[in-house]
Amino acid sequence: MSPILSRSTAATQYGGRPPAAIELTSEGVLAAALPGKHEPPVYAFEPLRPGILVPGIGELNMSSPEAVSLAIRNALASVSPRTRSVTVVIPDTAVRVFVLDFDSLPARASEAIPVLRFRLRKMVPFDVEHAGLSYQILSESKTEARVLVAILPSNILEEYETVVRAAGYEPGAVMPSALAALATLESPAPLLAACLSKVAITTSITRGDDLLLYRTLDLPEDPEQRLLEVQRSVAVAAAYYEDKVSVLPKELYFAGNGTATEFEHWFGPSELRIIDFAPRPSTGVATSMSNMSVAGLTGALTGAV
Repeated sequence: MSPILSRSTAATQYGGRPPAAIELTSEGVLAAALPGKHEPPVYAFEPLRPGILVPGIGELNMSSPEAVSLAIRNALASVSPRTRSVTVVIPDTAVRVFVLDFDSLPARASEAIPVLRFRLRKMVPFDVEHAGLSYQILSESKTEARVLVAILPSNILEEYETVVRAAGYEPGAVMPSALAALATLESPAPLLAACLSKVAITTSITRGDDLLLYRTLDLPEDPEQRLLEVQRSVAVAAAYYEDKVSVLPKELYFAGNGTATEFEHWFGPSELRIIDFAPRPSTGVATSMSNMSVAGLTGALTGAV
């Protein structure tokens, strides 16, 4: 469940996704690569100075693209990828994601994309016609089509692709962080999830291959207000889960800086059992990763060989 915002021909030789990925965050660049078939990923992290990367859709995200390219080059050099093509996981706040309902949608992408762009014209505050856009049909019948759509300004997409190429690599695919993380969850049962960064929280509800909720909320800098917004966002998602599934959720899958246990302690008393999206790697770490989550990279490497 991860629409790919762009794909180069270099990605196809590995069956759809390259065996290497990077995640770009305001804290730095996290890299991972699969050394070989059936081998666990090798991870590395290269920090960025504060203010170098500030994700969003209103203006360019990087004050020093050269510094970001250098961090990408150093992080990937530590994991020795087998290919120059990598999946690029970008911050959720740089992308807008929607689940749209249609009576029907053309089968051909060349005909479906103009329909999606027309629908999104009044839903995003940027030029839709030239934006980076990708979609995935969640469910389809003779009378209804539910479509997952990811869209971002063309200059923002180009900015992320350019720093990867300047580092000597090819962006084989570009994916939003929370959608990449959801690729790690394979269950027909409904699941409630939260992906937390320093600037935003994305809450979602999946049921098999369907996406019942996907909501990204910018967070305030004030620590107390930030906690309140996170608690409120999770409560809203849990209420929506109860409304859609007719039972209260018992678990919350968490991805973010720190472990599920640390998040649970900070979040406060809750009926929800907090579970890590992806366990922190105990081996295959080439550099210090601080408390970075590997959920996005784990999802990005799902299906790669």
